[in-house]
Amino acid sequence: MKNHLSDELHQLLNESLIYTADGKVADYIPGLAQADPHHLSIAVSYPDGTCHTAGEVEDKKLTLQSISKVLTLALVLMDRGEGFVFQRVGKEPTGDPFNSIIKLETISPSKPLNPMINAGALAVTHMLVGANVEERIEKLLEFLRLITGNPELTYNEEIAQSEMETADLNRSLAYYLKEHDVINEDVEDLMDLYTKQCSIEVTVPELAKIGLVFALNGQDPDSGRQVIPKRVASICKTFMVTCGMYNASGEFAICVGVPAKSGVSGGIMAAVPGKCGIGVFGPALDDKGNSVAGWKLLEKLSSKYDLSMFSKV
Repeated sequence: MKNHLSDELHQLLNESLIYTADGKVADYIPGLAQADPHHLSIAVSYPDGTCHTAGEVEDKKLTLQSISKVLTLALVLMDRGEGFVFQRVGKEPTGDPFNSIIKLETISPSKPLNPMINAGALAVTHMLVGANVEERIEKLLEFLRLITGNPELTYNEEIAQSEMETADLNRSLAYYLKEHDVINEDVEDLMDLYTKQCSIEVTVPELAKIGLVFALNGQDPDSGRQVIPKRVASICKTFMVTCGMYNASGEFAICVGVPAKSGVSGGIMAAVPGKCGIGVFGPALDDKGNSVAGWKLLEKLSSKYDLSMFSKV
């Protein structure tokens, strides 16, 4: 896949650009509404340190949004253990939109079905270890700095504030979780932490590096260090397959066939097991909240290079 990848990446990206017209940016969050709906970029990161890119990646940053759910889950599993985490959040896909409250009302006990929907992510973020919001977000940032190799990585304060001001549905989910003893902290503190988590900024190559670490079962190829335990990386990748692309995860598994997580900023982080990590940024979203052109680009890439984990003998 690597030999001619740079030229072919540009070709596949150019073929996919037309699909940006089929989506719209996440304008319900004012801080994301200014994104260029026609932007599309990609990076593919390999274990030997090479990274191939196409599109504008040098000066473009994106906020992780829901992609952060995978990283928070990994850190909480490392700090709290599987037993603690999965007593409070389930392991099953929902088939509902990522911000739906319906399953909390119709299942018993009233715990979120998985960590990739907003209710589940709020429950997981609640489990971050620390004495206050500042300590907890700093611990998550340090974890991401370790994975990406960027000691300056932080969150976008403007977008965090924008999300904080428009997070009434997430507040509703949090109050419901508090009523049923899934969380027990002040809801505004949790919202402060969660919006900062979602507003963590990365470049597209950094997004690809995160995907690479998951693709290598939690090992950082630069240092050789096991930054995420293999078991934790495996759990996270499984959730990425079953729930990572919102309620289009089954379709994505058929069309692309690699563990992936999307966010409403237009990012997609993908992990091709044992091979590479992929970061994509295309702010125009479909009605499920996934990057329209980013999906098409990954579909073309997977088809051309037979990346699907389900096509292997």
